[in-house]
Amino acid sequence: MFEGEYLNGKRNGNGKEYHSSVKLRFEGEYLYGKRIGKGKEYYYYSQLRFEGEYLYGYKLKGKCFVNERLENEGEFSWNNKWNGKGYDRNGNIIYELINGTGKLKEYNEYGKLSYDGEYLNEKKNGKGKKYNVYGQLIFEGEFKNGKKLNK
Repeated sequence: MFEGEYLNGKRNGNGKEYHSSVKLRFEGEYLYGKRIGKGKEYYYYSQLRFEGEYLYGYKLKGKCFVNERLENEGEFSWNNKWNGKGYDRNGNIIYELINGTGKLKEYNEYGKLSYDGEYLNEKKNGKGKKYNVYGQLIFEGEFKNGKKLNK
């Protein structure tokens, strides 16, 4: 369901989309039926998912949230590579990527460090450390295209 103005049968101006008749999905600006400018996107259970700017229906830059916690912020590039920072549950920066490249710290679902190292083109590349589910170091060395190099 959509609440707002239409122009030539397409959403135009400020409006609101709903998951159902009561659950807000998106509120923001539209132009020719596409999200454009500032907007907020919500999960089905009404928590904020994304707040930022849109261009031609795509997220351009802003902040992403998970369970009301800031997970990352930055820009989305046209080649779908992320430019920005990611945060852990305590608000500490765990990665900073430019075009999918940089230093990365990955954590498992238990909050334990699972990888700490270099990242290139959205894959583990270069020097890095791999940890087991308990956060204990199991490999230190080189990675290429996301795989460990055995030496």
